Amino acid sequence: MPDFTATTPHIIPLVYQPDSAHWFALVRYLPHAVWLDSGRPQSTYGRFDIIAAAPQCLVETRGANTSIRYGDGRTDESALDPFYLLKQFLPVDQLPKHSNSDLPFIGGALGYFGYDLGRRLETMPNLARNDIALPDMSVGIYPWAIIQDHQHKTACLVINTELGQRLGGAYNFLEIEQLCALAAKNPAFHEAINCIKSDQKSFKISEFESNLKVEEYQQALAKIHDYIRAGDCYQVNFAQRFSAEFSGDPFIAYRVLRAALPSPFSGFMQLEAGAVLSLSPERFIQVRDKCVETKPIKGTIKRGATPEEDVANAEWLQNSLKNRAENVMIVDLLRNDLSKHNAQVRVPTLCELQTFANVHHLVSTVTGELNPNATALDLLRDAFPGGSITGAPKIRAMEIIEELEPTRRSLYCGSLGYISADGQMDTSIAIRTLVCDGEKIHCWGGGGIVADSETEQEYRESIAKVKVLMDTLEKEFGS
Repeated sequence: MPDFTATTPHIIPLVYQPDSAHWFALVRYLPHAVWLDSGRPQSTYGRFDIIAAAPQCLVETRGANTSIRYGDGRTDESALDPFYLLKQFLPVDQLPKHSNSDLPFIGGALGYFGYDLGRRLETMPNLARNDIALPDMSVGIYPWAIIQDHQHKTACLVINTELGQRLGGAYNFLEIEQLCALAAKNPAFHEAINCIKSDQKSFKISEFESNLKVEEYQQALAKIHDYIRAGDCYQVNFAQRFSAEFSGDPFIAYRVLRAALPSPFSGFMQLEAGAVLSLSPERFIQVRDKCVETKPIKGTIKRGATPEEDVANAEWLQNSLKNRAENVMIVDLLRNDLSKHNAQVRVPTLCELQTFANVHHLVSTVTGELNPNATALDLLRDAFPGGSITGAPKIRAMEIIEELEPTRRSLYCGSLGYISADGQMDTSIAIRTLVCDGEKIHCWGGGGIVADSETEQEYRESIAKVKVLMDTLEKEFGS
């Protein structure tokens, strides 16, 4: 593994773009391009966009094995804990605080942690069908990134030469610098979005179909209610999967989806045999200057068709004892998870209403102060997967999910995000997320099932959460 020492990134100012798609279009054909997308300018919740490509090292886990591929052709295999392996590339305890404290990312890890990576952390039964070929974890170590700060309306190229050197082998930073420097002078750069729009007809999709019949969904919820009455669990997050066939460039679909459902924790990843299109509204864990925050979502209702109905729906959700109880259960679970590596765990807001394009949510905030001997990766590992999308108690809920959901979740309900070389981190809960695998595209809709959940209402809610994604793709690209 590489030997790291302290590092200071090189910062090059760039031309700010209100829509970061201009910058992503510039690098998206490089290997393993990734865009952590705040949803701006349509969404107002997020601040930063992070764009990178061509990682110097790619770490991918499938089952019990993790492959490590370096940019210079070297490869390695390991059966060690994937989170431990990533810590070897990011020993942040050796890195002092850099002077560019506003930057969220100075080079480091970008990628996803799939829900099924949880099998490396807890012993789970092996019942659900594993029919998606994507890795359980796909994380690149990127020694550079384009950062857009939508609050200050600035952009920059961050180059971490020390990180690149310590990973071994040469990295052509000059090519990235020249690509960015020439972009703003090229009229085609400012027309990049129009070029993407002109290619929209090249993406095609069939109708989405669920992996559960209505009666199968009803039977699964009846079984969950049996477990709750027996005292096995208090809440189980149960989901159904919707799948379709597609052809063409998934980024074209992502551009249309982010316009229909702008979300603060969105992201696009180009994989070797697929892609990730995430429109998540939910933060999992953020670490910023040792301050930790998680914002679980529990409690959902669709937007109203009229302003009056919309207000009524929001008021109903805020006054729903069932939805508030769901939220409080998960807050208690996350307080416990954070306390493993945090002091002063608090709940500054409980069941706050947040409104998005398709639904209203109840969102709580749990905070803590990271212990001096702990890292962001320690915290992520020991809270993974997130409690808001498993249930309570977590391990028993995951066992019930494995029993009742017919197929594995892949990335769904895992996390998309970054861990910077200076110890900062921000990750999402990968809900409202689609994955492309070969010629198939999948998305999931689910919700927390508790003792007084009504089956028909839960069924409708599971569809409502992703209906805008499916309807948008079928309308724009259906054959």
